[in-house]
Amino acid sequence: MNFVQHVKTLLKQNGRAAVVVPDNVLFEGGAGETIRRKLLQECDVHTLLRLPTGLFYAQGVKANVIFFDKKPASETPWTKKLWIYDLRTNMHFTLKTDPLKREDLDEFVKCYNVANRHSRKATFGEKNPDGRWRAYSYDELAARDKASLDIFWLKDESLSESDNLPSPDIIALEIVEDLEAALAQFREIAGDLNGNGV
Repeated sequence: MNFVQHVKTLLKQNGRAAVVVPDNVLFEGGAGETIRRKLLQECDVHTLLRLPTGLFYAQGVKANVIFFDKKPASETPWTKKLWIYDLRTNMHFTLKTDPLKREDLDEFVKCYNVANRHSRKATFGEKNPDGRWRAYSYDELAARDKASLDIFWLKDESLSESDNLPSPDIIALEIVEDLEAALAQFREIAGDLNGNGV
């Protein structure tokens, strides 16, 4: 939460930021709620990308990217709509055998609509309940318990279809591959640090 606040203070008026944050930043109470409400009020928090679990080293680590623009003081909240893209639910990536690739983000980039983000169109709806892109109004966000931004709507197939889980040997192999990839990355970092006299 302190990092998000720090980024916000560094931005110039109308400056833009995309910050990678763990899940707890989206729902933490107390000071977390205060900071989220202030961010929604003082900045245009327009996009949230829910990243797949395990993207950063550990399989259970959940991360998100929050996109916001800093705005001048205003009595009304700058956030009008928060668009959320769920790249997490029912998505499976591993560090080594099936890493996230640039093309996995193509639909998000198209939905983000850099040319005119005010003309975005949801992919989720009655006709497409599996759509990964939808918006929530400021009033909906402010009314949520603790102004939580930890929002999901897609049915998690892994919770209801345990018969479709990979066999234990495949799961164990993926864990080993993830650990080996993480260990290799840590060895490289340690080598870099040692090379710099640290």
